[in-house]
Amino acid sequence: MVFWIASLVGLGVAYLLGSTPTGYLAGKLLKRIDIREHGSGSTGATNVLRTLGKWPAVVVILVDLLKGVGAIVFVRWFYPWLLGLPFVTPPTAFDPQTWIPWAVCLAGLAALLGHSRSTWLNFTGGKSAATGLGVLLAMSWPVGLGAAAVVGVVLAIFRIVSLSSILGALTAIILICVFEQPAPYRLLVIAGGVYVIVRHRANIQRLLAGTEPRLGQSSPEGVRAGR
Repeated sequence: MVFWIASLVGLGVAYLLGSTPTGYLAGKLLKRIDIREHGSGSTGATNVLRTLGKWPAVVVILVDLLKGVGAIVFVRWFYPWLLGLPFVTPPTAFDPQTWIPWAVCLAGLAALLGHSRSTWLNFTGGKSAATGLGVLLAMSWPVGLGAAAVVGVVLAIFRIVSLSSILGALTAIILICVFEQPAPYRLLVIAGGVYVIVRHRANIQRLLAGTEPRLGQSSPEGVRAGR
């Protein structure tokens, strides 16, 4: 019983790491504004860039990345520590090498959910792209670097953040299936990638309509409703 309760606490920590509202806090600290009432209404780095400027956006991206990294690093430390406690008895036939990849999978999903459904923002938030990339880099750095490279190239060519995020998520799904990885990691990346893409559904509609703003452009009227 102690093991399962502690496991839920571990997932809760991963969720809380992901739910830290970086963009919202940047708005409050720098301009004393609710960033959700400006620009696209999102708490993500793109809206921070439009509303607060370049350097606040860079900080928000880095912190959001670190939230994803932190969730994975924490759970990889947490279970060996938990199993070393004398009063914790794992389930019968428990195999750490089998369980920990599944724990990493669940922690990554919890961090993604935390970022997009933050408990501090009435369960709203960003699109989880940067936090998802942090999860990827900590979980499987070749997949993370491949996705980051696609994001960077697409962003440099088209200057559309949503397009680069969507293609980065698709790249991660492809790479995790190409590289030899544990089944839980593949499940996490496929589920997380699809989740990030679904979070961009309003952006996809604007991309198809040719109205998605590029870096440096203001959000067109009506974008906030589809954040």
